[in-house]
Amino acid sequence: MKKILVTGAEGQLGNTFKEKVESSKDQWVFCGRKEFDITDSKVMATFLKDKQFDYCINCAAYTNVVKAELEVDQAYAINVEAVKKLVHLCNQNQITLIHISTDYVFNGNKKTPYLESDVTAPLNQYGKSKLFGEQEIQQNSRAFYIVRTSWLYSKTLGKNFYNSILSKAKKGESLYVVDDQIGTPTNVDHLAAFIMRLISKKPPKGLYHFSDEKIMSWFDLAIKILKEHQLDNTVNPIATSESGVVRPHYSPIFSKKKF
Repeated sequence: MKKILVTGAEGQLGNTFKEKVESSKDQWVFCGRKEFDITDSKVMATFLKDKQFDYCINCAAYTNVVKAELEVDQAYAINVEAVKKLVHLCNQNQITLIHISTDYVFNGNKKTPYLESDVTAPLNQYGKSKLFGEQEIQQNSRAFYIVRTSWLYSKTLGKNFYNSILSKAKKGESLYVVDDQIGTPTNVDHLAAFIMRLISKKPPKGLYHFSDEKIMSWFDLAIKILKEHQLDNTVNPIATSESGVVRPHYSPIFSKKKF
């Protein structure tokens, strides 16, 4: 039996794990910021003392891409400095760290899906903070998995693109969706299952990409959502605003690492 800690458990990935592990033989412990604040070394050290966790799945992150441009210090405090503290404590307690990262570490200039071996070059503060967090782990962690995923959504949990489009469509609202950003939308259920398989199979430690590998735009995804629910609302394609945050226009992620 393995003992697994999940941080940031209030989010859609953490809540998905809660649903999936009900019949698990392993011991899962779920913590929000109140119980396990990754920015506070003393709180974390006290919590981890004598617990003997085997794995820590770090779902805690600053994820607001727009606000990160203005709240740079806050984004870096959570995505970089807190990760540094977590790495140190995981090393001390012989815990394997599983950290969630993003396709936003790439600039989108590639014409084919990004692999683990591709060069990173983030365009915005969110992407930069996530990349620096990755680098802290790669340079200093004794045992880790970094799992990059993309365009994560849940059909049932939290606020995300899927639920937003569905809610607006059911209310009869007009739908305007960008069609010039291309990625690989990923169901959070599938990501959680991948991480659970990673724990079970124990492949070589390191960096992994995981997505549902169906390449599409946000516009395409909106059309797909409406078809799933047999809705016939009109979806209007629009271009990404030039005045907004710079985002990669093409960031599908695939993996050649199979296990």
